[in-house]
Formats: sequence, structure tokens, C-alpha cells
Amino acid sequence: MLRQSLQLSLPRPFLKWAGGKSQLISQYIPYFPQKFATYYEPFLGGGAVFFYLYGVTRNDKPTQKFPAVLTDINPELVNVYCCVRDRVEELIELLARHQEQHDRDYYYRVRSQFTGTPVEMAARLIYLNKTCFNGLYRENSKGEFNVPMGKYKNPTICNAELLRLVSVSLQSVVIEVRPFDAILDFAKTPEDFVYFDPPYHPLSDTSNFTGYSRYSFNEKDQIRLRDTFAELARRGVKVMLSNSDCSLVRELYKDFHIHEILATRAINSKAQKRGKITEILITAH
Repeated sequence: MLRQSLQLSLPRPFLKWAGGKSQLISQYIPYFPQKFATYYEPFLGGGAVFFYLYGVTRNDKPTQKFPAVLTDINPELVNVYCCVRDRVEELIELLARHQEQHDRDYYYRVRSQFTGTPVEMAARLIYLNKTCFNGLYRENSKGEFNVPMGKYKNPTICNAELLRLVSVSLQSVVIEVRPFDAILDFAKTPEDFVYFDPPYHPLSDTSNFTGYSRYSFNEKDQIRLRDTFAELARRGVKVMLSNSDCSLVRELYKDFHIHEILATRAINSKAQKRGKITEILITAH
């Protein structure tokens, strides 16, 4: 079922998101379960794993639906996915307007606007994501996007073809705002596959990977996540999780399968702090 080469006319992440997994999929392939009925992703982010698994299914069985439940605690992010699924043509029209008007003054004017219809706010987030510094999604304590404009000469703000492909992929998908442990209400059998991609536990006090939004994720949350992972495994659910390679995470998941993954730290304000780093992938199937 799983292969590395996919057709070009398949969806892929349309947002740049901290911790995005597009570049790691080839290393994940050996650890994906060969068969499952429903896919769950409680930390949605850029959705790279979902899009890959959907693409594999479409390649093998073009008429088969891909049942999935995608959730995240960030309502702005969930709204974007819902609008891509349900109102993609309106969204494309708004993004085309952003593309036409984009300049420095326009960027900061849009950034300062915090209200609008759901589709307007979805277009705003995509526009800011495509034009902000380093593609970084960051909020202040009030939940306000506060990243300065990036130095892109001609950013692609409206990729209509990609958005339409993504919209098709989401048609049979449940997309909701939920905390990660709500997965226990859904995934209950060996026919389910859950992939967790949480905010990574920092490798040191100064390398805080979790500070991109107002939703903090501390050590207690990492422990709750481990408990959720363990309960799913006890039920026989196929479960997989990514995290940083640190002593806490290795200790928490010592009873499961731990695999090392070579990653590139792509989002960092300092170029010298980008580069190769080891992460871990944990499986219980």
C-alpha cells in the first residue's frame, strides 16, 4: 500500500507550519501500518502525514474514500481547513485579491484586522502565512498574530489548483477544534490509526519549540499525552508519535518502540541554528 512516489496531482500541505513533516515522510513510511480503516490526527498543523496517506489511498484505489478525523486546539487553523473543504472558491477569490494588493502597508493592515467572516479570516491566515517572516505562525498572549513581513520578492499567495486538490481530499473528513485527549472518545479499535505530532519538548531551556502560539505545552502535558498514547495502545489502536530526542521523552515512552529520525530544523529566526537534528518516532503497533 505505502510507497514513496506519488502523482503530482495530489494534495500536499498548503501552509508552512512549525514542525511540518513533509521532508520526513520518506523516513516514516516503514512505520506506517499497512492497513487501517480510519485515520486520526489530533495535532493537525500542516497535515503532511494526512495528505501523504490520502494520496497513497487515491493512487491505489481512486474511488475509495479516506475516512479521517483531523483536530487541533487552534480554532483559527481549524477554520482554515473547514473553509478549504466547504468554501474553497470563495477562499480562492479572496486570496487572489490579497495577491493583487500585497505590499508592506497592506500586510500590516491585514495583520491588524482580527475580525471578519470565517472565510475572510481563513484567507487572512493563509495570506499572512505566505508573506510573513520565515513562514512562522506566532501569536502573542492575546492570540494575535504578531510576525513581521518577510522579504519575499514575489510570494505565491493564491495557489488555486492546490487548494482545490486539498478541498477534494477533505470532503469525507471530520475537522474539529478539540484537545488531543479527546481522541479517546473516537479511536477504540485495531482498525483505527492515530498519529500524534505534538509541540516538541524543548531540548534545553533556550530551545523552546512550543512558543509559537498562546497554547503552551509543558511537561505535564507531555505526561498526559503519554498516558493517552498508552491507553490507545492498550485498546489495540495503531498509534504513532513524533517528538524531540530528549531524556524525558525517551523515559516516558520506554515501554514502546523508539526509532531515530534525522530531521532538518527548518524554522528558526537564526540561520546558524537551522540544520540536522535527531528526532524520535514512537510506535505501538
